[in-house]
Amino acid sequence: MTLSFFSPFRRIAWSFVKLEKMSLSTMKACVFPGVGQPMRTEILPIPKPQDGEVLVKVAACGVCHTDLHVIKGEVKFPTPAVLGHEISGTIEELGPGVKSEMLKKNQRIVASFIMPCGWCRLCSVGRDDLCENFFNYNRLKGQLYDGKTRLFREDKSPIWMYSMGGLAEYCVVPATAVFPIPQNMPLDTSAILGCAVFTGYGAVRHNADVRIGQRVAVVAAGGIGLNVINWSKLSGASQILALDIDDKKLELAKLMGATHTLRSDNKDIVQKVRELTEGEGVDIAFEALGTRQTFELAMEIIRDSGKVVAIGIAPAGTTASVDIQRLVRRGLQVAGSYGARVRADMPEIVRIVASSDSYKKSITAVYELDEANQAYEDLKNRKIVGRAIVKMPNANFS
Repeated sequence: MTLSFFSPFRRIAWSFVKLEKMSLSTMKACVFPGVGQPMRTEILPIPKPQDGEVLVKVAACGVCHTDLHVIKGEVKFPTPAVLGHEISGTIEELGPGVKSEMLKKNQRIVASFIMPCGWCRLCSVGRDDLCENFFNYNRLKGQLYDGKTRLFREDKSPIWMYSMGGLAEYCVVPATAVFPIPQNMPLDTSAILGCAVFTGYGAVRHNADVRIGQRVAVVAAGGIGLNVINWSKLSGASQILALDIDDKKLELAKLMGATHTLRSDNKDIVQKVRELTEGEGVDIAFEALGTRQTFELAMEIIRDSGKVVAIGIAPAGTTASVDIQRLVRRGLQVAGSYGARVRADMPEIVRIVASSDSYKKSITAVYELDEANQAYEDLKNRKIVGRAIVKMPNANFS
């Protein structure tokens, strides 16, 4: 048997080659195994974009209460899954059939959490915020619109996608949900455009249609509520009341544009709102948490002919009381608001925030991918004042 002096070096060199090949074809992803179990960082194959899809190298992903509902089992979703649904990044690869002149390799982008199919009944009439295929395939089954996920383990077992599954170094997104951003917009903070900023815009612009001089209240000043405050200010609201039980959130609400801040756990809260609004109440109350208490409070503080816009996602089966006689006799309105109209609104949102970075003030915490469990634990325990983001390893934010 002949032994070569160079054999150990060859083995080391071959190991480096295998590692290099693995790094080019695999990625880190934060996998949620199921309710009651922590997320785990796993090495998965980089997904491949199919027809009409885009592979994105993720820079950052927002931390949202909707993901927390899944983690806690309050919203049913198949597992194992990769959560995370508001991302920024760069285009790594265009799938077949992507013909947009705006989308090119290495283009800096953001993606909306609603990923419209573009052809269902509601998409075809401009209501892609209610895309039927997004709900039926992605939100219920964790799939894209061919009925398959794009995420798999090495053994080919499927991992389901909550929206695009943004808590990973790479993700696949339908091109209908991918939007270029200008060079002057930082990639890390831009991540929240796809949910927090987007949802706030949709509520203020469409479901509330806030007009100059109107009085509005925002019940729950978290990541979404703060952006509702920002958009209400930009829309010309004369009074913006922020209601919350956290003094730090109320301080941040003032920075975002609230004219008045009130502790919502004050037993005289309804009376205090009326004192600030000449005894009438507000024209529009936004409910941004999704609990019975916050919804009912929003109903109590609107004026005759006023409107409640409900934004907060509640655990399945959550109900609230409404005084039907007052609703009818005083002409009250209640509207649900989910995201915004993707293809019409996202380009407009990018255009506006490119020249106004006020939305960045709502970002108050930054985590690494390996700290994703801590991020959602902090969110659950109300330690995150505004919005948090998770940065991906080795991401380029320039």
